[in-house]
Amino acid sequence: LKNVLIVYAHQSSGSFNAAAKDVAVEVLKASGCTVDVSDLYAINFKATATVEDITVGVKDPDCFCYAEETKLAWERNELSSDITKEQCKLKKADLVIFQVFPMYWFSVPAIMKGWIDRVLTLGFAFSPEKCYGEGFFKDKMAMLSFTTGSHQSMFSANAINGDMNITLWPLQNGILHYCGFKVLAPEIFWAPAHVSRSECSTMLNHWRIRLGSLMSEKPLVFPPLDYFEKETGFQLKPEIIEKFATKEYGLAVGVHQGKKVPLNNQIAPNQNFTTSCRT
Repeated sequence: LKNVLIVYAHQSSGSFNAAAKDVAVEVLKASGCTVDVSDLYAINFKATATVEDITVGVKDPDCFCYAEETKLAWERNELSSDITKEQCKLKKADLVIFQVFPMYWFSVPAIMKGWIDRVLTLGFAFSPEKCYGEGFFKDKMAMLSFTTGSHQSMFSANAINGDMNITLWPLQNGILHYCGFKVLAPEIFWAPAHVSRSECSTMLNHWRIRLGSLMSEKPLVFPPLDYFEKETGFQLKPEIIEKFATKEYGLAVGVHQGKKVPLNNQIAPNQNFTTSCRT
């Protein structure tokens, strides 16, 4: 059996977001998964990363460094109980679904960002030595599942909101992949507040079908660590630059070598890139 953690952030139980969360719980449980739901608004999860997250005195109160102090507190089992509860859920999860926050200002709501800031502590979720493909969570999967306030047509390279792939890069690469997760393609519910009930039902049905085979999906592809040279500050190795010199598109949204941003790099697995990596 697979263990799934759903980190859920929406204020209303009558929302489309709540319906999508309920579908996920229903389908995943029916397929034999155990499902934990962290309903962040329901538990009034604290969004701010502060000294109160440590239950005993800190090492340097005059120059408080949250990352270093919470690392020490994690090692000593001195983090606040709301953080340790979430870390326990995350530790046993095979799949984490960040479901289904409405996109706020091209990112996640503050309460979701607070979960990321406070639960993914240094030492527990990442370290400078253990990140990206070597990250602590390399045996786990994660994905974003969210609604937008704008129609899909507004999130393209030629549209007013820009390319959704670029919007997702900091979340999927900078947070999930950085911690080692295998990142599944996002489930994006485009503008449910501005479409018909029938269209909303179609989106939920698509999600229901996808959930049935979610565990067997191929993850998104990110440039592997061995493409980069530590001695030069993790720049692409010269041989990798040469290898991809004739390609029309760059390696990834954030590593594009001055070329075109690869199409759907953050929306769907890039089979061409996967093939290139094997050659």
